[in-house]
Amino acid sequence: MARIAIDLHCTFEMATGKVVVIGIFITSRWYFECGFANEDSSNSAGVAGLTTALLLAKKQHNVTVVAKHMPGDYDIEYTSPWAGANYFPFSFPNEPPRRWERNTFPELWRLATKVPEAGIHVQDGIVYVAEGLPVTGFMKELVAEDAWFKNVVPGFRVLGKAELPRGMKSGTTFKSVCINTAIYLPYLLGQCLMRGVVFKRGDVKHVADAADAHASGKKADLVVNCSGLMACKLGGVEDDKVVPARGQVVVVRNEAPGMYTTSAVAEGDDEMTYIMMRAAGGGTVLGGSYQKGNWSSEIDHDLANRIMKRCVEVCPELAGGKGVEGLDIIRHGVGLRPWREGGARIESEVINGVKVVHNYGAAGWGYQASYGMSEDTVALVEDSLGQGRAKL
Repeated sequence: MARIAIDLHCTFEMATGKVVVIGIFITSRWYFECGFANEDSSNSAGVAGLTTALLLAKKQHNVTVVAKHMPGDYDIEYTSPWAGANYFPFSFPNEPPRRWERNTFPELWRLATKVPEAGIHVQDGIVYVAEGLPVTGFMKELVAEDAWFKNVVPGFRVLGKAELPRGMKSGTTFKSVCINTAIYLPYLLGQCLMRGVVFKRGDVKHVADAADAHASGKKADLVVNCSGLMACKLGGVEDDKVVPARGQVVVVRNEAPGMYTTSAVAEGDDEMTYIMMRAAGGGTVLGGSYQKGNWSSEIDHDLANRIMKRCVEVCPELAGGKGVEGLDIIRHGVGLRPWREGGARIESEVINGVKVVHNYGAAGWGYQASYGMSEDTVALVEDSLGQGRAKL
């Protein structure tokens, strides 16, 4: 029996190989006004690591997850439960993220429609193209009227002129899903436990050290690195292509009739507008920003006011037509997305004699690509252990 270690700080024991998973991937880390960010620690059980652990367990591998923080914790270092998460595809043509997003949606849809305890629900997605502003970057794919995902999501159609709010020149709508991460992460953990995955707390400083973290007490045959943003600091990896993409949100009690986003905002490329209401009373997330290289955890209240103003302009029903004053604020949040130049890293290598498979750097689309990315990760694990073949 072989053991696999996933660098989430997670450890998996496989039926034919010992695998440790280090540093579970976190789509975003949320901090609040009452605290500060510890940018050196993010060894927490997040979506990429938990999903990878689950898929390995489903293939009859025995898995141990080692993480500093677990679902259910409310620590300033572990903030995945507070993140907003939905399915708004924006991958470019002929790139792996398109396959990852395509392969993830069916499972998220199944959970939303068949498994209510997962904390995912169906919502209308509404995407607007702003008048007089250039459409740049990943938004080009999301707002396209002939979008690649139009046959992936149900009900895709172009909006009529009468359906557009002031300042928007075109738009599309489709059925999508929104995830209450405070429910979904514990759900994933529970699914792992049902399949024999062992969870324990720990903190790994060097990726190769994770090979010694297997629950069996024996050295793992492979480590899976899902360390997210901390891949830039994790010993043996220290990926200088990984930087934070700072996001700021306002979480409100107001209910939104759908999920909204716009192609651009007048304030520039590092600000954005989006609205998503999480399932099961999880509040409505108003965003946001995309500030690359910014590690600050401090709330920018001027930015928060701009976010709220833009959101009620896009969706006046959100505040009952009362403007920003009609919003019932729960909290403000700041998140650090694990952005990586050149895109997410899913590949294998040998570090200090230890086989390592990497799965990190998905920036702000870790949830909507989670199953696709984890499937490719599992394929590389099995290829590295001589159990299959994978050319990704």
